[in-house]
Amino acid sequence: MKTFKVHLLSANRTFYEGECESLVVPAVDGQYGVLAGHSNAITAIVPGKLAFRAPGGDVQEAAVSSGIMKIEDNDVLVLAESILRPEEIDEERAEREAADAREALLQKLGRQQYYSAQAQLARAVTKLKIRRAYLRGGHRTK
Repeated sequence: MKTFKVHLLSANRTFYEGECESLVVPAVDGQYGVLAGHSNAITAIVPGKLAFRAPGGDVQEAAVSSGIMKIEDNDVLVLAESILRPEEIDEERAEREAADAREALLQKLGRQQYYSAQAQLARAVTKLKIRRAYLRGGHRTK
């Protein structure tokens, strides 16, 4: 299978850089898939599940926050606030974040605070879904 170069970068680290056979990111209008030879594009990323396959490997999944993806000449750059492997997600913390966001949404908030709480809830729920799917798959962590 043909490959392309990918750079998956979060605010505090390089998540993955190297060759890639396929990449799927959550976008505003649904899942956005990339294969080698994709046309040049820029799209916004929303909180959700990111999946990619390195050459000859299994599909790897991660929780991604909002960000942006740029595709140019078979080189893909993903910049996101956070990208976490399932085993890196603290389930208890994500539960607290979701509860805090739900509580904030019940308050009379200004528009900006409301949107911020919605985004926080989306990030927390995404982390929980990915972590729980990972654990159901038989993977266990320390």
